[in-house]
Amino acid sequence: MKKVAVVILNWNGEKFLRQFLPGVVQHSKELADIWVVDNASTDGSLAYIGAEHPEVLCHRFDVNHGFARGYNLSVEHIRNEVLILLNSDVEVTENWIAPVLACMEASGFSACQPCIRDFRQRDTFEYAGAAGGYIDKDGYVFCAGRIFNAFEKEEGQFSPCEEVFWASGAALFVRRSAYLEVGGFDEDFYAHMEEIDLCWRLKNRGYRVGACRTAHVFHVGGGTLDRLSPFKTFLNFRNNLYLLVKNYQEGPLLGKMLRRQVLDGVAALHFCTEGKFNYAWSVLKAHFSYYRHLGRCLKKRRAEQEATHDRNITGLYRGSIVRDFFLRKKVRFSLLDPSKFIR
Repeated sequence: MKKVAVVILNWNGEKFLRQFLPGVVQHSKELADIWVVDNASTDGSLAYIGAEHPEVLCHRFDVNHGFARGYNLSVEHIRNEVLILLNSDVEVTENWIAPVLACMEASGFSACQPCIRDFRQRDTFEYAGAAGGYIDKDGYVFCAGRIFNAFEKEEGQFSPCEEVFWASGAALFVRRSAYLEVGGFDEDFYAHMEEIDLCWRLKNRGYRVGACRTAHVFHVGGGTLDRLSPFKTFLNFRNNLYLLVKNYQEGPLLGKMLRRQVLDGVAALHFCTEGKFNYAWSVLKAHFSYYRHLGRCLKKRRAEQEATHDRNITGLYRGSIVRDFFLRKKVRFSLLDPSKFIR
C-alpha cells in the first residue's frame, strides 16, 4: 500500500472514466494507489475498468449512498495516509501530486488543493475552487481567481503555496486521520459545500488548509449538476446557512443570521429584476429548508463548539465580498484589501 490513494467516487460515470481515468493512471500510479468507489452504477463503469484498467482498485456499494456518505464509507475502507478525493470529471496533469504533497509537508497542511482550471477555457480558473477558497464575514465563499461569476486567467499572480480557508472538493488532498477525527463530510448537505464545512471543522481544531499553485488540474464542472441551475442555487444558499450555524464562532450568531436573511433577500430581489424568478424561489426555498432543520443544525453547533480547540481562522476575510464585488466593482482578487484577510 502506498502512502497516497486517489479515490474517485463514481455513479454511472462511464463517459468521464473513459475520458479521464487513463490520465489519472498515467500520472498517478507511481505515487498513489488508484481507487474507483462505485455507488451502485447501472452503466458499464465497472466493466470498462475491469477490461481496460485492471491496475485500478474497485469497491462497489450495493446502493447509491450519494456524495458525502459515499466518500465517508470509502475512507473507512481505504487506509492510505493521504487521500485525494477526485471528481470523475477532472483531467489531471503530469506531476500533479508531488508538489501538493511537498506543500503539505512544508507548511503542515492537513488538507490542500492544486490550482483548478477550466477544462474548456484552459488558461482560466474554474468555479469549484480556483486557486484556493476564502470566506467573508457574512459567510459568503469565494476563491483566489474566482469571485462569484467573475473568473481570472491564471498568470502566476498568486504565491506558490499558501494557507487558505477551504480547499476544493474537486481535487481534495486530505490526511485520513484528520478526516476521520472531524467525522468526514456532513451527509445532511446532500451536495455542494461539504468540503468547505469539512475544512472549517478542521480549522476549528487548529489544523491548516492550503492551496498549492504549482500543480494544476482541469475540471469540466457541471458534470452532475449545472452550477447555474436553480437547484444548485438552492443548495448553495441552504448549505451556506448550514455552514454558518454549525461553525461560526466569531460573535453572536443571531445577529449574523439576521444579517444573512437581509442579504439573501436582496439576492432574491436581484434575481427577480433579471427575470430569474425560479432562482429567487430557490433562495426562499433554501431558507424554508434551513428553518425546518435549524434544531438539528444547532445540535451540531453545540457539538462543534465542544470539540473546538486552537481555532485557526486564517483565510477569513473581514470585509463584505458582496459589497466589494457588486458595489465597489472589485471583481479580481488582487483588488481586495489585503489587510482584511486574517493571515
